Amino acid sequence: MTRALPARTFAGLELLATAVMVLDGNLCLRYVNPATETLLAQSSRSLVGHRLGELFSNAGAFEARLNEALSEERGFWDQTLALSRPAHETLYLNCLVTPIELSEHGLMLEFRPMEQRIRAEREEQQLTQHLANRELIRNLAHEIRNPLGGLRGSAQLLERELDRAELKEYTQVIIKEADRLQALMDRLLTPHRPPHTVTMNIHEVCERVRSLILAEFPTGLVIRRDYDTSIPEFQGDREQLIQAVLNVTRNAAQAILGASPAADGRAGIRLSTRVVRQVTLAKRRYRLALELQVIDNGPGIPADIKDTLFFPLVSGREGGSGLGLTLAQTFVQHHHGAIECDSQPGRTVFKIILPIEPAVAST
Repeated sequence: MTRALPARTFAGLELLATAVMVLDGNLCLRYVNPATETLLAQSSRSLVGHRLGELFSNAGAFEARLNEALSEERGFWDQTLALSRPAHETLYLNCLVTPIELSEHGLMLEFRPMEQRIRAEREEQQLTQHLANRELIRNLAHEIRNPLGGLRGSAQLLERELDRAELKEYTQVIIKEADRLQALMDRLLTPHRPPHTVTMNIHEVCERVRSLILAEFPTGLVIRRDYDTSIPEFQGDREQLIQAVLNVTRNAAQAILGASPAADGRAGIRLSTRVVRQVTLAKRRYRLALELQVIDNGPGIPADIKDTLFFPLVSGREGGSGLGLTLAQTFVQHHHGAIECDSQPGRTVFKIILPIEPAVAST
């Protein structure tokens, strides 16, 4: 049964914390409340009058369901709605759709972000993946190190028996490649040491990373700061966190400069910090945490590696080791934090969340 919407109802919707939008029979927005403006980071003036499909790049299937709801004058409940917007993060929402009467049949949509639920599920998956990765890395590194040492030693003995310089070039190739692989194995085993914690500030980390990246990529790259200077000091391993943020930021720089070598400053990375409150990380509740975002305007992460981004030896760049993000995730988890990514062409966001205060309770 279609519900009539009295004119005074709009006034009541203004006060709701739930995002509400009203659509007409053509799926054009007739009304949005302030909570919707906050959710979409747009004013009602820029939203009203547009079709739903103009706001979201992947709304086709959702619009089809809305048209069915209009024709059958029935509502529905979608608990797993994901709507993507150009140059913004994907929204994960619960959505209640209700038929209403305007001058014609219309729909009222109520959106509730389910970011916390999605984050908890992602963190649980990341923790399981991290434990499996750690065991795989340890076993792989130990299995390779012993024969690698024998290979290098044999090449050195062989070199002593050779009297022609051109032949020794081949043994040097073996020795140098063995050394390179040995260094790789050391990197695989290093992250398993516990953090050495000191009192530190996240902006010291950001500034160190910024200077290192600008030294490594001196032209064509701009790194902007967007810091919340009210973030308090916390206990952390400075070197591990510098390495984690450096790996993420270097990946961003390589991606955007690789896509446009002659960027001339158009290639941009933004380091953003904010305080977040009442956040759940690895099933523990924290009153206060910090959120560091590394945002770039590059081509985005290839679709075929999005789901395995933090797996070891997975790389979207030719010649990449596939260890940078794995190590970053390991170091962040050493600090009881979480790292996640949202990517689409033109905007990739890596979000690192670190607790500032001890956990208050398990959830």
